[in-house]
Amino acid sequence: QVQLVESGGGLVQAGGSLRLSCAASGRTITTYSMGWFRQAPGKEREFVASIFWTGAITDYADSVKGRFTISRDNAKNTVYLQMNLLKLEDTAVYYCAAPLSPYVVMSTSPSVDRSWGQGTQVTVSS
Repeated sequence: QVQLVESGGGLVQAGGSLRLSCAASGRTITTYSMGWFRQAPGKEREFVASIFWTGAITDYADSVKGRFTISRDNAKNTVYLQMNLLKLEDTAVYYCAAPLSPYVVMSTSPSVDRSWGQGTQVTVSS
């Protein structure tokens, strides 16, 4: 199973930007779709964004469309989430995720069995 380590979280003012990184180890992610989820205090984990193994197709939650961009660098075995125009409601722990099998489209459901990182905290202040 792949190991995922997120980084790049922190405290930012509303309207600001952050870039999250997810470094994978244990196996290449070249043939795996990848995704980001988040969980705010008292709320269920929710889908944020995903990217196909080719990088050609991406998907976003409606709440982040036009503000967040997911990308990947297969040579570095790393996935990124560029977050712009951050809002207070973006405050959450952000998790990187990978399916257990290659060539599987990332489901938007947070309940699917998959590999998860430990999460990185993003706090947006007013």
